[in-house]
Amino acid sequence: MRKWIPVDNFAGKTYSMKKTILPLLTILSLAPGMQAAEDNFSWEKANIYFVITDRFCNGNPDNDLNYGRRNDYGSEQLNAATFHGGDFKGMLEKAREGYFTNLGIDVVWMTDVYEQIHGWMSGSGAVNDFPHYGYHGYYPLDYTQIDRNYGTAEEFRELVDTLHSQGIRVMLGANLNNPGYPTLLDAVQYGFADTGLSESEAAAHIRSWSYDRFFDTRGQWDGWYGKEWIRMPDEAWDESNPLEATLYGLPDFKDESDSTVEIPGFLQRKWQREGNANDPWVNPSARRLRDVKGLSPLGHLIGWNASWVEEFGIDGFRCDIVENTRLDRWKELNEACNEALSRWRKKNAGKPGAEWTDNFFMTGDFEPSGIEYKPDYAAAGFSNMVNCNFPKKGDLDAITYTWQSYSDSIEAHPGWWPLSYLNNSYHRDADIDNMTDCATSLLLAPGAVQIFYGDETRRPLSDARFNIDSAQAFRSDMNWATADNALSEHFARLGNIRQSHPAIGKGRQITLDSHTCVRTAGSDTVMIRVLPADGTDINVSPFFSDGETLVELYTGQTATVTNGKITFPHYRNNIAIITRH
Repeated sequence: MRKWIPVDNFAGKTYSMKKTILPLLTILSLAPGMQAAEDNFSWEKANIYFVITDRFCNGNPDNDLNYGRRNDYGSEQLNAATFHGGDFKGMLEKAREGYFTNLGIDVVWMTDVYEQIHGWMSGSGAVNDFPHYGYHGYYPLDYTQIDRNYGTAEEFRELVDTLHSQGIRVMLGANLNNPGYPTLLDAVQYGFADTGLSESEAAAHIRSWSYDRFFDTRGQWDGWYGKEWIRMPDEAWDESNPLEATLYGLPDFKDESDSTVEIPGFLQRKWQREGNANDPWVNPSARRLRDVKGLSPLGHLIGWNASWVEEFGIDGFRCDIVENTRLDRWKELNEACNEALSRWRKKNAGKPGAEWTDNFFMTGDFEPSGIEYKPDYAAAGFSNMVNCNFPKKGDLDAITYTWQSYSDSIEAHPGWWPLSYLNNSYHRDADIDNMTDCATSLLLAPGAVQIFYGDETRRPLSDARFNIDSAQAFRSDMNWATADNALSEHFARLGNIRQSHPAIGKGRQITLDSHTCVRTAGSDTVMIRVLPADGTDINVSPFFSDGETLVELYTGQTATVTNGKITFPHYRNNIAIITRH
């Protein structure tokens, strides 16, 4: 259960974010009072926090180096894509401190947790100017166990259970499109290619190494993914067809194939060598799938991905590169995950989250998708595609019309809603000098919204911005020591107000003018006014009646409606959110 606590008389006082919602907006609502509210979670209006686990918080330095990896090549630029130490224990510490609940977060979305390739891939492709590891979770090696850099299976379980106990759902990434690159270190460790290198030599960054030349020798490899599993760009595939295209030289799983395949030899050797020694990191629900026979490539992958839902009660997936995988496979994954979640809830009756009844949630990236309805994807189990087109400049003069289009889309297509963001792991597009207004435009938007870790702290770019692949700089370490507390407070106030008023995320909007709109969902009504001037009247009729006492939620000020208008002496951060007191 989450509490919404009224705040007033803010002048000259300091308030704990664990106890209060700090007012940043003026909102008016028909909700009776500001009572402690039952959990009113809905994916449709969710406030999602997207975190790259490795970059968030290092709770256990003892797990920073694993598998023969290196994490220091001599400079921040060269270390741009090494593992930096963030782990489940660090996230758990922040969860227990109330970091996510204080921000008004409904969902924590973590990057893929399964074991990543052990070695590095050349950064910036053929240029190879830095070693690129799978710290971000996009380069899977073994779908059946957790990467040791993140922590153990029991640490992950404790993190998920803790978030569930706080009313927070948990999302992971799902990858049906590609395994990670074959690397020199993996080739040495699992014997699928003769590199002539030792493990330490394979872990060193070799600037002259060429992935293309290395991959050209795969005809001599022993036990890596064979042609029955994958396609590669140097083979005769139609690269103009997204279902057959390969991306960035990554191997592409043959999702069209219904032919049965054997587990690749290198994985069989890996599991045999590890035996029970890797039990602390193995997903128990995935271990039994290592010996399943008679499955197609995607049959194995769907089972492996769904096993994380069955074992840990994961609530949703962000699906990677959805347009490169056939819709029937996504539908199979959705069905498998709903069944897995149902099994977890029955098996874990009494645990936090087991009483929830919402279906398994799926979204995906389909650049450059916006809010448009995609009926084929909806039929496959998706609730949206991530909205790449949300405005990123914080222009409040035009935002009510953008919000109106989102509200209209939600009304026109029940079960399909926007999922908007300012920044993510591939794009740093928001105006860093106007993040206060950017946050206002996002966190008051209809539909679901996604905060990228550090948006709320003004996390700076790393020196990776000087590399050719400057996008690595978007994934810098969380700036706990230099966080912009005023900006964090703004995100927190808006997040808690949004969480307490379902009309903000899922209400039907009426736009009154370029700066004012009203949204209603059931008994909850809010009026949002951007760029209000101190001491000026706001027309609240016919939504509120003369004599009613209204509260401006961002500042906690109250006033009485007179002649259809309300007046507050001052506003903060260009916003007013008004509702009944």
